[in-house]
Amino acid sequence: MSDAAAGTPASPPPSPWERRRPARAQAAPARAPLSRDRIVEAAFTVLDREGLDGLSMRRVAAELGVTVSALYAHVSSKDDLLELMYARLFDGVEMPEADPERWQEQVRDYARAGRQRLLSHRDMARISMAHVPFTAELLPHVETLLAIFRTAGLPDRIAAEAGDLLSTYIDGFVLEEGMWQDRAGREGGDGASLARPDWREMADRMRDYFASLPAADFPHLRALAGLMVSDSSDERFDIGLEIILRGLASYLPQPEPPRDGAR
Repeated sequence: MSDAAAGTPASPPPSPWERRRPARAQAAPARAPLSRDRIVEAAFTVLDREGLDGLSMRRVAAELGVTVSALYAHVSSKDDLLELMYARLFDGVEMPEADPERWQEQVRDYARAGRQRLLSHRDMARISMAHVPFTAELLPHVETLLAIFRTAGLPDRIAAEAGDLLSTYIDGFVLEEGMWQDRAGREGGDGASLARPDWREMADRMRDYFASLPAADFPHLRALAGLMVSDSSDERFDIGLEIILRGLASYLPQPEPPRDGAR
């Protein structure tokens, strides 16, 4: 049965004088409104691709497909954006309650987690070293770390310096890792700068070099040639952390010796 017979008028064929019109385009999906969170995510994308030297408000705006002026309704400056990016690394991080019986284990966990946070994005160690972490979002983390040191029994002067010492160690270690990653990327030329480099070949070359030095002039370098360079960044980090922890432990109050006659 035809449409006409069914009571529904059939669509007439187009007349020969009508212009052919393109099919009606579907509406583009609505773009998510610009927000501080979207800006930070775009900044991380640019950072991982271009590095800190290539991160600019203009490139972040281009990543989002907006004008640069639109960013300033949510962030006040590039420095403000960098602080927001650094603070983002701590989202969802829960700090433990200070336990004097486990203070070294807690510091190890803190340091290892801090290193992994900085490694999660390119050049984050440079951003960390350039910004004082005493913002409202990060103060609770600083407070908890100081509580771990003080609850363990470290003198106040040592506890106050220990937080900065630990932060400097983490930042410096990851900064060195990032420099070698960038070097590996430049030499590889295939975008490998975001991959962690294989240290084995470099470590072997350095060990061989130290072992080849004249024994009369460099007896200690030759003697320690097999130990001077580790082929594992994790192992190097943990050894350095252990040196710091043992140094801090030496400041703990020593138990009083038993009195004469006491068993």
